[in-house]
Amino acid sequence: MSLFKKSKTEQSAPRLAPWKIAIIDDEEGIHEVTKLTLRKFTFEKRGVEFLSAHSGEEGLALFKAHPDIALAFVDVVMETDDAGLKLVDAIRNELNNHVSRLILRTGQPGQAPEEDVIRRYDINDYKAKTELSSLKLKSCVYTAIRSYRDIQTIEQGKRGMEDVLKSSSSVLASQSLAQFGTAVLKQTLTLLNLNNSVLYLSTQHTDLYGDTTMTVLGASGDLIGLCEPGISKQIPESIADEVNQVLLSKTHLQTKDRFIGYYPTGEDSHNILYVKLNEPLDALQRKTLEMFASNVAIIFQNLTQKEDIQQTQKELIMVLSDAIEMRSKETGGHVRRVILMTEFLSEKLHMSREFIDTIRYSAALHDVGKISIPETILHKPGKLDPEEWEIMKTHAQKGYDLLADSDRIVAKMGAIIAKTHHERWDGNGYPEGLSGDDIPIEGRIMAIVDVVDALLSKRCYKPAWSEEDVKAYLEENAGKQFDPLITHIMLEHFDRILEIRALEPDEDE
Repeated sequence: MSLFKKSKTEQSAPRLAPWKIAIIDDEEGIHEVTKLTLRKFTFEKRGVEFLSAHSGEEGLALFKAHPDIALAFVDVVMETDDAGLKLVDAIRNELNNHVSRLILRTGQPGQAPEEDVIRRYDINDYKAKTELSSLKLKSCVYTAIRSYRDIQTIEQGKRGMEDVLKSSSSVLASQSLAQFGTAVLKQTLTLLNLNNSVLYLSTQHTDLYGDTTMTVLGASGDLIGLCEPGISKQIPESIADEVNQVLLSKTHLQTKDRFIGYYPTGEDSHNILYVKLNEPLDALQRKTLEMFASNVAIIFQNLTQKEDIQQTQKELIMVLSDAIEMRSKETGGHVRRVILMTEFLSEKLHMSREFIDTIRYSAALHDVGKISIPETILHKPGKLDPEEWEIMKTHAQKGYDLLADSDRIVAKMGAIIAKTHHERWDGNGYPEGLSGDDIPIEGRIMAIVDVVDALLSKRCYKPAWSEEDVKAYLEENAGKQFDPLITHIMLEHFDRILEIRALEPDEDE
């Protein structure tokens, strides 16, 4: 006996919707006999729901309200001698319903000859009412509903393929694993018609040093709050155990409420597709899922390698920038603060998402040229003399020269920022004396961010300025040292600038 109580989900599996059978006939006795004969009918663990109409007009309204009718018995003669024939024509051509199975029944076979009716109208069978004994009626229903089920499966597959084709651009345009995972989840659930299911996609990789990580590509349903895209240690233990079993066995696992797909992408890397089900996958869903996930695994591996390279580049940029700041003996949080500030101002200036994502990392390279400045100048506590100042000013051009030969977008923008963040709006800056809009926007943004953070920070040669003094300096130098529009935005949102500084305080604060 189990020590654990079954959950409500385990106690009662979700009931499947019944097959809808429409009876369209002006004789009430036909409705009663049909319902009585088929009242206990089941097919694939689904019962039946009867829908009734007593004229062609009512029948058409019934189909408009219930496009998922599996089978309809349609009387030929109702309010007119050809009411049933007209209804069939309307269902197929006006409602464009070619899935529902239609069986014509007539009490007067000679009035509408069978061959002529079958040839002219898109029906699935044509029976005299006297033909349909209890046994023959049930046999007819089995055949019709089985046909309806198969056509539905084909239609779902067709729609799924259309969804895949439509979604391919969104999936392939994904710029990160999180975006890719979201696109995959959405399209896979749509493709398989898993309305109440949960899909979970992860990868496990063992590197050269034996370290293994579980990376969550995406999650939905009741797992979405547990597993955020990215490196995750929050995977529920029960799921992690099942995934590890699959990794050890290196085979798919399917139970009545789980499907765990195993997709190796290399000798030491594997993709796992975890699907929680309300009912077992059918053969078509299983095959489609495996085909889709196998291709996803290949794309995911390429994206993973791309993102690993990008992340490594970003981490190296931060290490380099921190090293330069440490050499300059400036405040430890300066680089991280200017990154957040430039990103914030870029958003307020309504720059493109690509620009914002790039400046987030390029901003860290603004003082890379200081690597060439002698420490005696960098660490001088007092004011630099004219000769020392000229040497210090060379860091802008030297920073540009270090980065200019790269064709990577972060380095390209970093070179521009390094060179132009000491230019002034009035043309009195360095190294080229650019003015106004001739100064690239990234340089104008960095110019004000670098100065504001420096003024608010304690340096070896000065104390930190007060908030009021910095605001007064900005107001005085708008249109002189700084772009007036960017200055206005900076002043308007100065509280946010102070919040950013609080997020990355200096060690001595």
